[in-house]
Amino acid sequence: MRRVSLLLVLATALSSIAFQPKLAAAQSLAAKPAEKRDTDCGCQSQTPDVLAIVNGVKIMIKDVDEPIKDRVTPLQNQVIEARKRQLDLEINSRLLDAEARRLGVTPEKLLEREVATRIKTPTDAEAKAFYDLNKTQIQGEFKDVKGQVINYLQGQRQQDLAKKYAERLRLRARVRVLVQTATPPKTEADRAQVFAIVNGKKITSADVEDSLKVLIASVQEQVYELRKAALDAKVNDALVAEEARKKNTTADELYRTEVVPRIKLITEEAVRKFYDENRSRMDGSFDQMRPQIIQYLDNRERGVAEQQFTDELKKAYAVEMFLKPPDPPRFDIAIDDRPWRGGPNAPVTIVEFTDYECPSCGATQPVLEEVVKEYGDRVKLVARNFPLDQHKFAFKAAEAAEAAREQGKYWEYVAILFENQKALEVEKLKEYADKLSLDRKRFDLALDSGKFAAKVKRDVAEGDKIGVDSTPTVFINGKRTKDKTHEGLKLAIEAALKDAGKN
Repeated sequence: MRRVSLLLVLATALSSIAFQPKLAAAQSLAAKPAEKRDTDCGCQSQTPDVLAIVNGVKIMIKDVDEPIKDRVTPLQNQVIEARKRQLDLEINSRLLDAEARRLGVTPEKLLEREVATRIKTPTDAEAKAFYDLNKTQIQGEFKDVKGQVINYLQGQRQQDLAKKYAERLRLRARVRVLVQTATPPKTEADRAQVFAIVNGKKITSADVEDSLKVLIASVQEQVYELRKAALDAKVNDALVAEEARKKNTTADELYRTEVVPRIKLITEEAVRKFYDENRSRMDGSFDQMRPQIIQYLDNRERGVAEQQFTDELKKAYAVEMFLKPPDPPRFDIAIDDRPWRGGPNAPVTIVEFTDYECPSCGATQPVLEEVVKEYGDRVKLVARNFPLDQHKFAFKAAEAAEAAREQGKYWEYVAILFENQKALEVEKLKEYADKLSLDRKRFDLALDSGKFAAKVKRDVAEGDKIGVDSTPTVFINGKRTKDKTHEGLKLAIEAALKDAGKN
């Protein structure tokens, strides 16, 4: 997640919180190597025993998993450890909500009062003392990492204050924890198991698992990518070996004669172009970075040549692949009081989390609107705000879109925002209102007062909960869709229409 809320800090305060500072050094101090466990992570997606058949030879899942197990195990351990913490998180979240209701404030305001406002900013001397104590494991001079050290120390103080507040809440509440640790459900019926009771209300296995949906989906996707890469390598090796046998030669000789001639030479022009296009991410001058760029481009060209050759072999030999990507989880996404277009009772709902300063969002918007036109009343497009922190004007632009929506011109105003993504300063936002003949006094007042800031924050908070971490993020009937091309969206919509027809 790109935002760390105080609510999360409080909710995890009583559990074994992982050390996650921005400092690579501080992280190495606290993070322990992932241990191999027999515990079920409850995050395994359905995978066949046979992942591929190459010319009649089977490639088994055990053959693929063995080389990558040291990378898969830490991912699965993330879920195991998160599940242990999640029960405490659920308990403390409910205690916080109850206390906020009792005091007539929001949970966020309550945490701000009890935790955020009481944190003392670490001094330079305290940061230097921490640095000196751990400098053997910290990369960089103190002057370069001072800000990160202070942020880390402040985060620790926040955790300490949150823990003490959580302890006070627990002392005043009726909390019964019925299990030693939360375990993943083996059947659908197991989701009803009660893990704890807080002030007479049950916390079930389903509550815990639903909160872990985003993490489990992320782990499943990462494991799939690791398996796919390992499987592709084994398939390619098998194809090359088969071709070498057919030509009565060696794999090395085949590489020399079939792959090497395809590798394009790296020109100075290509190196310079790559540097210019990626200059903002470079840590040195062109002369300093030139050897690394050449190496990178050469490796890339070798990969392209190898792929061309193996693609040809796949056409020449019988290859069957059975590894499928994991099915993304389905989320219940609120669409009440949000701008929409399309069919009001459409069987397919597209929810887009967007940022008006994001170039990819600007490119995706017309594609989404095009598919909505194609499908008519069968599709409903719903817009939600998700201004990214790195975009200076995105949050205010989202407020402006809401202010235009108040006057019935949301979609028209959004079109202007996307056409002017590099000019979203407040004065420009107000000028755009004139283009639509909006009531400027009403629009300016809404924008200057922050009238719709809470609405934008609500969208962001709900996006965070379901794993939105970039824009545009698109969900079709609650399932996240990676492919946002015209054809990709149509495939996802057709699948959703088919599923809707079954229900």
